[in-house]
Amino acid sequence: MRWTVGRVKITRIVEIAAVGGTRFILPHATAEEIQKISWLAPHYATDEGRLRLNIQSWIVETPTQRIIVDTCIGNDRQNRSVPAWNGRDSDFLARLAEAGYPAESIDTVFCTHLHVDHVGWNTRLVDGHWQPTFANARYLFGKAEYDHWAAHSTEGEYKAVFEDSVQPIVDAGRAELIDSDHRIGDGISLIPTPGHSPGHLSVLIRSDGAEAVLTGDVAHHPCQMRRQDWSSTADFDPVRSIAARQTLFARFADTPTLLFGGHFDPGRLVRDADAYRLVPQPAPE
Repeated sequence: MRWTVGRVKITRIVEIAAVGGTRFILPHATAEEIQKISWLAPHYATDEGRLRLNIQSWIVETPTQRIIVDTCIGNDRQNRSVPAWNGRDSDFLARLAEAGYPAESIDTVFCTHLHVDHVGWNTRLVDGHWQPTFANARYLFGKAEYDHWAAHSTEGEYKAVFEDSVQPIVDAGRAELIDSDHRIGDGISLIPTPGHSPGHLSVLIRSDGAEAVLTGDVAHHPCQMRRQDWSSTADFDPVRSIAARQTLFARFADTPTLLFGGHFDPGRLVRDADAYRLVPQPAPE
């Protein structure tokens, strides 16, 4: 599925699509509470109040760059907290190629943050070793984000993710640690949105008068636009995550800007009483 923002093409590659089973990440989002937010169905929830969520990557193609934003779970992983994320053997790279973006054609990888479901395809297992998946790309990691996880990924899933999906990129000399004022390319800049993770960054795209923002995990689901106080169990700092949502939503509400979430379908944000509502924007192609 592909959207156009000025001269920029944004293409979605879904690794996993899920309905329901999301209480572990958004515990306040019970079926009863979701049914109270009537505009969520059918695009973002079922009539029964079950959430629709994806694990997905966004390909941002400009006239001069091919950028993949966030790289999902990946294959052959171990020590993941979600059992279904272990030992995966998906055709993600084949679907990427079918969309016109074989791995070797990607020149930039950007991770909004370094959580398990945003870094997995940074690497792939080759002869028992983790190698960069995108061999011709530079990998951009927020410096504040990287420094935190380099110091705190000492056990469990955090250790496994850092060792198989982040550190091999650094060891291969492909990583570039960037500040929040870094420009990824012409018309592509960053917005600091810490809270979900220590150095979380969102991506702002401007081209020929059109605008889009890739929000990462500022919100896991559009229900958090109605209930900005619903923080995720994965949020590093729930108070700052609420502040990040409030600031980002206030900035882009009632504008033509397209919002591309880390885990949900794109839309345009509009004010709705004392909160916000996401109006779905289906892909035109």
